Amino acid sequence: MSFGEIITWPFAKLMVWFYNLSHNYGIALIFFALAVNLIMTPFMAKSKKSMMRQTRLQPRIQELQKRHEGNPQKLNAEMQKLYREEGVNPMSGCLWSLIPFPILIALYSVVRQPLTRMMFVAKDFVTVLQDFFVEKGLYTVATGRASAYYEIELTKLTHANWDAVTAGLADKLDPNLINIDFGFLGLNLGDQPRWNFFMNTDWSDASVWGPALGLFLIPFISAALSWASMKLSTKINPTAGQDAQAKATMNSMNLMMPLMSIWICFVMPAAMGIYWIANSVFGMARDYILTKVFMKQLAVEEAERAALRSAREKELEEKRAETERLKAEGKTEVNANTSKKKLQAGEKQKAAERKAALDRADRAARRERLGIAETEKPASQVGNRRYARGRAYVPDRFTNPENAEAATLAAAEASEGADAIDYSMEEPEEMPVDTAVNDAVEEKKE
Repeated sequence: MSFGEIITWPFAKLMVWFYNLSHNYGIALIFFALAVNLIMTPFMAKSKKSMMRQTRLQPRIQELQKRHEGNPQKLNAEMQKLYREEGVNPMSGCLWSLIPFPILIALYSVVRQPLTRMMFVAKDFVTVLQDFFVEKGLYTVATGRASAYYEIELTKLTHANWDAVTAGLADKLDPNLINIDFGFLGLNLGDQPRWNFFMNTDWSDASVWGPALGLFLIPFISAALSWASMKLSTKINPTAGQDAQAKATMNSMNLMMPLMSIWICFVMPAAMGIYWIANSVFGMARDYILTKVFMKQLAVEEAERAALRSAREKELEEKRAETERLKAEGKTEVNANTSKKKLQAGEKQKAAERKAALDRADRAARRERLGIAETEKPASQVGNRRYARGRAYVPDRFTNPENAEAATLAAAEASEGADAIDYSMEEPEEMPVDTAVNDAVEEKKE
């Protein structure tokens, strides 16, 4: 068994089972479309829900785009964060929607090659069957593009001459051969619709132009249902917040899919058109039901998320108010999440401050035991620099302007010839780096 036969095997078995059940090729195709839609419903439901969530997020996404315009890195990070919080996978809506196309290709292989891909008749027997009809003058071997559907022609001839085939090839008959009738509502689903049938048909015989007209209408019915399916999806799905580009893309899809449907149905056997029509009908029903169900679910989810956000914001506001109150009362507690390095730096600074206070007290006690009088410090002194604010500095020169001039002259006279350094006071020890600076450095390292 070739790789292609392995791929098409489940679809072929399903088609044969439906045909044996209904004894009608068209009904078998409709059942096949229904089965595919039922099997795909769980996957399409996931895709549908993700797309609806993304649509509902459009207003918030647009707000992020305006807020971070010109900063694509920040915008991408914020959008990823939004998707995580809302449980949305942007790719899931696209991936699942691509699954029907491989199924369509596999079904086309089964329809195009009913003998080898649907019934799994041996290729040698196909050659025997072809030679049988050539000898009978019922078939001419086709070449080129005309040979693409030769198995369909052989299958139609087999059905029309079933008794002759079973009798004439009794010793060579393949046990997998099935008597398949392509007829459905007066149409032969093994034939291709012809767009120019009206130019060379016998309009006097309804049995001739009737089936030709029916085949001609299949592509347009398929296109109309494809267009209606997309319009229904657009109408029942929430589209608020979509930008102009998204709407233009949607309009292009609404035009391209029906046109593609027409092309497919004219270049392939009519059986593919019947499948496309049935698939569109079942797809519309599925889309309508899933949309109604998920709209209710998403409304409940959004209400729950809004309640959680409100509760979280309320809790944060209460914590901020409590922190401000503790700061005002001087009761701010040490953050339990503060890093070990920050705590060590704080303890080190407190130890240094305690040591400096003890040293100052010890120096004062030693001077007192030695009888060293403390030199009076001028108002201009800062540290051990006696005249850091100026030798004529008067602290109340603005509040007491009447005496300011005399006080300034007196201060200048008292400081004349005096040392600028207070040698009775030792040089101040180097204070440890501010904790805030330490914290900033440590955070940058981390």
